Amino acid sequence: MYATDYVKAADVADAAAKLAAADDGKLLAGGQTLLPTLKQRLASPDKLIDLAGCGLSSISKSGDAIKIGAMTCHADVANHKDVAAANPGLASLAGGIGDRQVRNCGTIGGSVANNDPAACYPAAVLALGGTIHTSKRDIAAEDFFVGMFETALDEDEIITAVTLPTPQKSAYIKFPNPASRYAMVGVFVAQFADGVRVAVTGAGEDGVFRASDIEAALTAKFDAASLDGMTMSEDGLMGDIHASPAYRAHLIVEMARRAVAAC
Repeated sequence: MYATDYVKAADVADAAAKLAAADDGKLLAGGQTLLPTLKQRLASPDKLIDLAGCGLSSISKSGDAIKIGAMTCHADVANHKDVAAANPGLASLAGGIGDRQVRNCGTIGGSVANNDPAACYPAAVLALGGTIHTSKRDIAAEDFFVGMFETALDEDEIITAVTLPTPQKSAYIKFPNPASRYAMVGVFVAQFADGVRVAVTGAGEDGVFRASDIEAALTAKFDAASLDGMTMSEDGLMGDIHASPAYRAHLIVEMARRAVAAC
């Protein structure tokens, strides 16, 4: 690594001020992506601003939604009784990220802000129709995820929390890369009173996306058999050394089928 200025922010306002004053500042949440990036010299910020002291770790239930502070680690989401009761798919997703060390360091805010095309949380936030709260505004999930590693966040904007509506049923199933545990394909299924929402991660060239054909079939009848014989288009799907677009298209339908069964 190289020399950089490490500072701790006292609160969100202090973090925003430090970020605005830096030439190329980076926010440090769980560090599960940023620190390896620094070690590989793929980024060279002049200032690292630690958000650990900003009071952003919390989980609260309010009406028909769960609000999760941006610095809440995956393990706390996975083990929280309100999350498990209201949204078992979300609890299962958080409990399946990485390994124990990653789950106790990585944060929901960091994952959502990074918008890795194979990350799990973006699928949950999009499928649940969540809202991302920042230091400036509230952003609907549909408007937040712009493309691969891209979001609607301004350069000096900080995620403070995520609010996720409570579905009638939910489940998340992923086909993990055996080495990294990242999703080669991950599908989050959420059933609401007005229909079913399905979001896919790990497969799209532009990152997370909703599977409208699967949504329509499951809204008509919420049953795994509703997906029998369905095929997904390969258009816009990633191909790499791990899986071709055709294989990912097959996995999307199969992971959706398993998610419905898990509900």
